[in-house]
Amino acid sequence: MAKTAQQTLSCYHCGDECNTIIKAHEKNFCCEGCRSVYEILNKNGMCDYYEISNNPGLSQRIKVREDKFAFLDEENIQASLINFRDDEQTHVTFYLPQMHCSSCLWLLENLYRLNDGVITSKVNFPRKEADIIFDHNKVSLRKVAELLTSIGYEPYISLNNLKKKTTSYDRSKLFKLGVAGFCFANIMLLSFPEYLGIDTKEQGLVNIFRYLNLILSLPVFFYSATEFYSSAWSGLKHRFLNIDAPIVLEILIAFGRSVYEVLSGTGGGYFDSMAGIVFFMLVGRVLQDKVYRQLSFERDYTSYFPVAVTLVKEEKDEIVTLPDIKLDDTLLIHSQELIPADGIITKGKALIDYSFVTGESLPVAKEMGEIVYAGGKQVEGNIEILVIKEVAQSYLTKLWNKEEKQRVVENERSFVHMMARYFTVILFSIAIAAAIYWQINDPSKTWNAVTAVLIVACPCALLLSNTFTNGNVLRILGRNEFYLRNAQTIEDIAAVDHIVFDKTGTLTTGRYNDVDYNGQTLSSDLKKKIASLAAQSTHPMSKAILKWLDVSQRYTVQGFKEKAGKGIEGIVAEDVISLGSELFVTGNRHSKNNQSSVYLSVEGELIGVFTFRNHYRDEIPVLLRKLQKNYSISVLSGDNDGEKNYLERLLGKGHQLLFNKSPEAKLYAIEALQQQGKKVMMIGDGLNDAGALKQADVGIAISEESNSFTPASDAILKADKLKYLYSFIKACKANKKVVLFAFVISVLYNIVGLSFAVQGTLSPLIAAILMPASSLSILLITFGMSNFLANRLRLK
Repeated sequence: MAKTAQQTLSCYHCGDECNTIIKAHEKNFCCEGCRSVYEILNKNGMCDYYEISNNPGLSQRIKVREDKFAFLDEENIQASLINFRDDEQTHVTFYLPQMHCSSCLWLLENLYRLNDGVITSKVNFPRKEADIIFDHNKVSLRKVAELLTSIGYEPYISLNNLKKKTTSYDRSKLFKLGVAGFCFANIMLLSFPEYLGIDTKEQGLVNIFRYLNLILSLPVFFYSATEFYSSAWSGLKHRFLNIDAPIVLEILIAFGRSVYEVLSGTGGGYFDSMAGIVFFMLVGRVLQDKVYRQLSFERDYTSYFPVAVTLVKEEKDEIVTLPDIKLDDTLLIHSQELIPADGIITKGKALIDYSFVTGESLPVAKEMGEIVYAGGKQVEGNIEILVIKEVAQSYLTKLWNKEEKQRVVENERSFVHMMARYFTVILFSIAIAAAIYWQINDPSKTWNAVTAVLIVACPCALLLSNTFTNGNVLRILGRNEFYLRNAQTIEDIAAVDHIVFDKTGTLTTGRYNDVDYNGQTLSSDLKKKIASLAAQSTHPMSKAILKWLDVSQRYTVQGFKEKAGKGIEGIVAEDVISLGSELFVTGNRHSKNNQSSVYLSVEGELIGVFTFRNHYRDEIPVLLRKLQKNYSISVLSGDNDGEKNYLERLLGKGHQLLFNKSPEAKLYAIEALQQQGKKVMMIGDGLNDAGALKQADVGIAISEESNSFTPASDAILKADKLKYLYSFIKACKANKKVVLFAFVISVLYNIVGLSFAVQGTLSPLIAAILMPASSLSILLITFGMSNFLANRLRLK
């Protein structure tokens, strides 16, 4: 048979290599999906989409099934997804993980040009969400989802969406801040007669201003300050004195004394100081919250499961939601679908990718009668399974719901709360000493001296320095795509002394990116034949071989047969070529090598062996060398030990390497380290790391995208920023030093204020100067020092 070859071309829409060329409109497309998207854009006059960037689209190599979104016709599912609905309009928000560039944003915000039923669409690019308003009399929710899928942006709708919607960002703190800021500014303005010492002839005007200040202080005292009341009360209920408790005491005393002075006509009080404290405290907390409110650190199994699945029945298959799946139901699992419940295969052959559940990088072949577990993805063909455990009882859900091994939280608090205790003791000691002194020498000054001490020397300076520093460090880390759950995580990271890495997906970039070949020399002609056969398989090893061969032309494959998880054999240019396991290719198994391997034979003769290694991120060797100086390191992997020697060379002696570890075993390994007194940081990426991430003192989830689906964690780190981990840890350690330095500066202000307070001569003017000066100084110091340290660490 004559040998034929085809030139490899790029798809006009997506830019991918065209294994099969589809010509239309004088352009080349790799699949019907890309051609369809182009025709949709062309028909609607939207081909300027391609002018935004070269080949910006997304490939649709898997055509969407007709019934894929049939579940969106169900009223109960619609109710859980829809944000608003009236007689004409429906508002819905979809998560679109494929969104990646400006052309995506342009296309998604022009949906109304593709379907006149769509009224508007607005994209939240950082969250990868699209808020869509459509006329449900013209187009259904299902059709909107299908429209998005048809242009390459399939909505990710998980079982978690069926739960009651999580509340949006709590804006009450912003409202409290706004009220406090308005009142603080106006109280300061109306207090100028007090500051400037207006003559007694204008006493009537002074009294009006004082009563206006009293009225303006009421919203601050009864509304804005509730943030601190609730925190202090919560601590006291648990017999714990947090830093908010003495601040609440200061607010109460300042307000109480000020009200007394105004009503008794003896003075103007300290309403400005009270309002200023509340305002500056709220500023710090709002800035701190802003950094991480858009990320999800709490996820359970429902975030990974689809909303519905196909239930096989005698008369007709139907779509059912996962909560409605029962024992002995038969489910149809399509290619690339997640298995939602443990079951037995009753039809078809399965090739299950369990990498996200167990960490094992090789897909597992399963035959009829074998058990498959929830969380695995079927990567080839369709199968049917008989449910033996309901969704809530499956192996996957138990990774989250293990009650026997929950993380033990010690009664440890922030060092700021500990300092607040000592500060409070010293403060009360000074107040008592002042009271005793003036009670003996001049009882009329006792009340003024004691209240002035408590007003001017409250620990707000410590809280301000901590809040502003934490907020700025969170902002710096977030700017470098390292997102922390809260400010306490900064201190937790600083206390770590042992770091545990997951291997696959954390230290490595993906599967089988490094390919080695041992055997007979491959001619260019043989490479074309091997590439032609490998291109027929969807197995990740076949794809890796195809990429490694890097040939521009291929032969026509006359016929081939693939056995799931074992290998592929076919006739290429009249040669019989086999690729697969040693047993599949040679009929024997003699090798004891644990490395992932694919054997190659031509006409029954063994030609060579391809071996595979996960590609370690380029920056990993440098990062590990830095970390080894100050931390002990462990590597936990669900994969085999084929790369043990490489990791030993990378880490050196004295570090722990554990392979073939199940999710439970990873959790137990973390617990064992903690029992040795170590503070453990766990860094992982997959569901198989979920238990270990929860158990660790600090759990960091590695993600290719900050909004992609990661296990519950204390922090989310963008994968390409892992190289800065050492700098991130140093920044967290420096955080405490900045707080302490700012606190020392604030103490100097307190000393000045106390020198007036203990004498009973603290005037509103002095208090009005010291409070803003102290707050602004702390703000400048914390902002300046933390940014200086970030620059030294080469962080943005």
